[in-house]
Amino acid sequence: MKHKLLLIFLLSTVVSLVLGQSKNQNEEVTITSNKDKTAITLAQNGGLFLNVSLKDIEKFKTKGFVNYEDFGAIGDGKTDDIYAIAATHAFANQNRLSVKVKDNAKYYIGGKNRTAIIQTNTNFGSANFIIDDTEVENRNTPVFKISSSLKSFKLKGITSLKKDQEKLPVTLPSKCLITVTDINVKRYIRAGGNQNEGSAQTDIFLADENGNIDKNAPIIWDFNFISDITALPIDETTLTITGGNFTTIANREESKYNYYTRGISIKRSNVILSDLHHNITGEGDSGAPYSGFINVSDCAFVTIKNSVLTGRKVYQTIGRGGTTVSMGSYGILVNKALNVSLINCKQTNDINDKRYWGLFASNFSKNLLYDGCEFSRFDAHMGVSNATIRNSILGHQGINAIGSGTFLVENTIVYSGTFINLRSDYGSTWEGEFIIRNCTFVPLNGNGDADKSSLIGGSNSGLHDFGYTCYMPKKISIENLKIDDSKYTANYKGLPIFANFNPKMVDDSYQEKFPYVKTKEVFLKNITTTSGKKLIVSNNAFLFKDVKVIAE
Repeated sequence: MKHKLLLIFLLSTVVSLVLGQSKNQNEEVTITSNKDKTAITLAQNGGLFLNVSLKDIEKFKTKGFVNYEDFGAIGDGKTDDIYAIAATHAFANQNRLSVKVKDNAKYYIGGKNRTAIIQTNTNFGSANFIIDDTEVENRNTPVFKISSSLKSFKLKGITSLKKDQEKLPVTLPSKCLITVTDINVKRYIRAGGNQNEGSAQTDIFLADENGNIDKNAPIIWDFNFISDITALPIDETTLTITGGNFTTIANREESKYNYYTRGISIKRSNVILSDLHHNITGEGDSGAPYSGFINVSDCAFVTIKNSVLTGRKVYQTIGRGGTTVSMGSYGILVNKALNVSLINCKQTNDINDKRYWGLFASNFSKNLLYDGCEFSRFDAHMGVSNATIRNSILGHQGINAIGSGTFLVENTIVYSGTFINLRSDYGSTWEGEFIIRNCTFVPLNGNGDADKSSLIGGSNSGLHDFGYTCYMPKKISIENLKIDDSKYTANYKGLPIFANFNPKMVDDSYQEKFPYVKTKEVFLKNITTTSGKKLIVSNNAFLFKDVKVIAE
């Protein structure tokens, strides 16, 4: 089907629609209908005009779904099909039709500044998508965006909030995702090679029609002033996206922090994404990092399952601290999202291959779950409230987190320098509890001396203001843990529970400017080591002298 120029003012029947919440020209599709052939044209402002013949409309509705070829896709792996792909989803969204992609087709997607908006069930099947990032018009433009047709709105009359507040003084049209910001307060003031001035105090939570706040995702900060507070209604129906073999031809930019978001953006609540496969090719001697092939943000109740992704090559640059740093580059990134689950997902790379960066990272999120995953790492940068890892295997970058609430790890194997690392660049803080049970720890994948490892890693000098009081977990419970510490030096006394978080603090003469609150209690039950040696509290006995260790 050939594209032909449409002159909108000559159309006999016009139905114009800009779908969903799209405001960006690269997302706009204006749909018209008349007796002319179905065709697409590009507007001068960057939007798309799609005319669909009356005959085709009747055919598509009778069929019950549409595919990319219905709107002109070639599918030869060479011709750029992004306009046809975007138009297909736009028509499907307007008419509430599903999209079913032809099996084994091959769609090439070049660097055009164009996003396909998905608002209906989509089956990518066994189709192949080649996403070419070697020459892009806008590196911040996702190829697909799974979005809601519901619109967010400002909440009025709320001037402050309290930590753990149970109810909002408003009524809502339905259950909503609430996002609140105070630009006058800075949190997560990062230290180290990637140091920064912090981020505005931000929180997200759920509230029902009567304003009752979900206790499983509580407010974590006091807001004495509110710069902005918005509510986004939660979609009641579940949107399902399945299948697809995606290959990214990697960018070849200079290795700087110019993040690419060319993948799938999820900005809708109640989404299941399954059976997706993402591979990467063309990584060279340099490249800009990626913020996730799958990018989940501003939503709740998202499940990614039975999918395979690829870790990205590690590139280095000079950080803001003036030192050489490795740039984080992700397969999945979760930002400001609640109740996100990764189930039975893996990566194509060896999870212990240090040439590739950790696959997953998150910020400002709550209630994250790994179940049956094999990834190089779990990571929570700017805080997570409640996280669970079960039935999983974590590789060379292990488990990294700061945050609050309960962190549960069970039936999981970790190959890393620490079983859980509390990120030192954010103060090694966890205001809550750790529970570890029925797990196996192989320090440094057995390739390094065990006495360079610990169960809980991190550091805090007590001299940096991170924008909050820093805590170690108040309570740590460890049960049925197997430790393979078969490789160690002659001076090895046993694996430390805690790393030496502050080597300079060896007596009372050291004064912390910003006191670091230490763990109160550690409960140990059925801990076995290959070396036969018992756990020690830390190589810095003074630092943890007040920790009560209870062993059964």
